Amino acid sequence: MKIIVVRGGGDMATGVVQKLYRAGFAVLILETPTPTAIRRSVALCEAVYDGIAKVEDVTCCRLDNTDQLEDCWKAGNVPLLIDPKSDTISKIKPSAVVDAILAKRNTGTSMEMAEITIALGPGFCAGKDVHVVIETTRGHDLGRLILQGSAKPNTGIPGEICGKSAERVLRAPCSGTIVAKRQIGEVVKQNEVLFTVDAQEVCAPFDGLIRGMIRSDLQVPKNMKISDIDPRTDIDTNTISDKARCIGGAVLEAYLWML
Repeated sequence: MKIIVVRGGGDMATGVVQKLYRAGFAVLILETPTPTAIRRSVALCEAVYDGIAKVEDVTCCRLDNTDQLEDCWKAGNVPLLIDPKSDTISKIKPSAVVDAILAKRNTGTSMEMAEITIALGPGFCAGKDVHVVIETTRGHDLGRLILQGSAKPNTGIPGEICGKSAERVLRAPCSGTIVAKRQIGEVVKQNEVLFTVDAQEVCAPFDGLIRGMIRSDLQVPKNMKISDIDPRTDIDTNTISDKARCIGGAVLEAYLWML
């Protein structure tokens, strides 16, 4: 059995997991105790909170230990373990490790973790940190396999959609507890209150669709990304995005190329 460990279970990681799952590999997600995915409706890391998360045809189950892995895989599901330091990797010795955390920096992934190591986006050097880096910047090179060197640096500016870019991402105005006033998938009007952080209101910057918002009652620091608004109102917030599918396909390609 070929086991592939994916570090992280956010929306991009979920696109990776689906591609590997559909290709017949035994996939294991390793997550933190309190993931803060914005596009939660398409993020398997929600299993950390709810025990089970389902995105399209993939069902993810939070497990307590590695003894439960085989049964989970046999049931046709994807297991998730809370293991922020990825100690599980040395125990199960996977065929590959994919860093899909998208932290824009290396949080501990190394080439020694497995025969094949793959990382998404900036913060990694192929040939030094991992075997393959996947380009995650939208444009001509999205999904390109980098075998030597790094992905394009993070600009901090989201890709433009219908003329909207940086304003699509809403951030915490202060440190505190987030309380959602609207839900993912709802269409909102400009200046409608979307959420509060310690009673400070954050409003929609334009008419659009709430594509993502982190869970209510989480403690957040000032300037943390909280929500994502899309000017298109016909987006299905329960399906994996084009970008996540592209990156997922690139990871599958990289793994098969390196075998």
